[in-house]
This record gives sequence, C-alpha cells and structure tokens, in this order.
Amino acid sequence: MRLEAITWDRLAEQLADRLTGLEAADGGAWPRVGFDGAPAARPGDLAERVAQALRVRGRPSLVVGAEGFLRPASLRLEHGRRDAESYFSGWFDTGALWREVFGPLDPGGSGRVLPDLWDPATDRATRSPYVQLPPGGILLLHGPLLLRHWFPFDLTVHVLLSPPALHRRTPEADHWMLPAFERYAAETDPATAADVLVRADDPRHPAWSG
Repeated sequence: MRLEAITWDRLAEQLADRLTGLEAADGGAWPRVGFDGAPAARPGDLAERVAQALRVRGRPSLVVGAEGFLRPASLRLEHGRRDAESYFSGWFDTGALWREVFGPLDPGGSGRVLPDLWDPATDRATRSPYVQLPPGGILLLHGPLLLRHWFPFDLTVHVLLSPPALHRRTPEADHWMLPAFERYAAETDPATAADVLVRADDPRHPAWSG
C-alpha cells in the first residue's frame, strides 16, 4: 500500500473532512468511527485532534477510550499482571462497550453513551454521567485490538507501528504485551482491514493511505 507523508494537523483535517459527510451504514443517527492502535501508537491523540477539527466544522462528536472499559482486576489479572493471552482476550469489557456505547447508538437508540465505566487505578466504577450525543454526532472510539471484535464501525483508522518501532516506543515495563500485538497482526491484519492506515514509526512524520 502506498503511503503519503503528512503532518498530524493536516491528517486530522483530512479525516474530519471525510467524516463530516459520514452516515451510519445501518440507517441510525450516529456514525461510529474506530481509531485502532497499540498504546504506544497513541490512537487517542489522533481521535482528539479529529474531534477538535469536527467541532470547527459544526459536527458534534464524542471521544471514548476503550481503556475506560477494562474489566475488574480480579478478572483481567486472574493469570497474573503480565499475561499476554489475558490482555489479548480478557482485559477489555467488550460486553459493556456493546451495551453502554454501541447499543444506544443503534437505530432508534437513545444516544445516551457512557464515556467510561471502570477506573483501573482505583479498581472501581468511575460513576461518570451519561453523555447525550445529538443526532448526527459521531462516536470516536479509540484503543488497542479494536478490529477483532466486530464492532459496528462505519469507518476505521489503524495507527500502525512496525515491530521494531512498537518495541522501541513501548515502555520496557509493558513489553510483556508485545506478543498480544504480534498475534493481533497475524490473525486480524489491521493494517489491511482498516479503511484508513496511518504509519507512525516516526511520531514527527506520519504517513497515511489517503
């Protein structure tokens, strides 16, 4: 796939232009966009930039991080704090994401989205209030391993790091996660599966598929 060099600001503007006319494929009132990438790739930063660019265009959006939907420590750390298999298959509460984020945005839904559910630092519910996303508002969900769950995204963006860059930019204390991302790349191939690919090996000089 041919990638073109771009700045982060310009990338956000280009994506916002594309999203401004996006409609939900299921006929609902709320398009859903996924920003997929390992934590070291910082997909949430891009989602926030796009939200700001959409705001300027008069298109409301809501940024939600998958890390706000971790399962309780007693469940996700059942096999230890550094188990790559558990991280791959059991850390994120996908049921809660379906129920609290995607379900309200189904056709005929309420549009009331819970922006986060669980605080891993306190291992308690966040008790955050629901957010009313107006009709036409866009969900911008970011996080790792998103494309393996069959979430009903209307457009997906994968922020790619090559294996050497992922190793280099992941804190040493988190290197135990790397096998999970290797498996994700092998089984899901997010670089091909995503609608938009952003390569961010050099965080100062991204490139994208356009």
